[in-house]
Amino acid sequence: MKISRILLPVDGSRLSDAAADMAIDMAGGEATVVLLTVRRTVPTGLGQPNANELLEYLNQGAEEVMTHYRAKLTNANVDFQELVIGGDVAEVISNVADNEQCDIIVMGSKGKSDLEGLFLGSVTHKVLQTTTKPVLVVK
Repeated sequence: MKISRILLPVDGSRLSDAAADMAIDMAGGEATVVLLTVRRTVPTGLGQPNANELLEYLNQGAEEVMTHYRAKLTNANVDFQELVIGGDVAEVISNVADNEQCDIIVMGSKGKSDLEGLFLGSVTHKVLQTTTKPVLVVK
């Protein structure tokens, strides 16, 4: 299987770092990495200016996460594009994999917010159940 597009969902966790290292190795200077972080959505009934303040806060957190991975990919001379999308994490990952025509998803087995799941994180488990793409789970 020729891999030309790798989806790399990240959240700043240790296992996201390991997944990023694996994606960099897989890309080998030839594949493009689609770097994705998923932020929470802003509740529709929050009202202004609260909704804008929360959105700004969530985007700032996402930018902090992306800065770290942007530097890793740039230092490794890997071609990448970045996306920050709000929504259900597993659903967004599966949708982005399809919409961006990724060949594989490389992700950590658990993330920062994963308090559920004994062996696999709940997000990872949901992605495995919902995507038709191959998923490389990194520990």
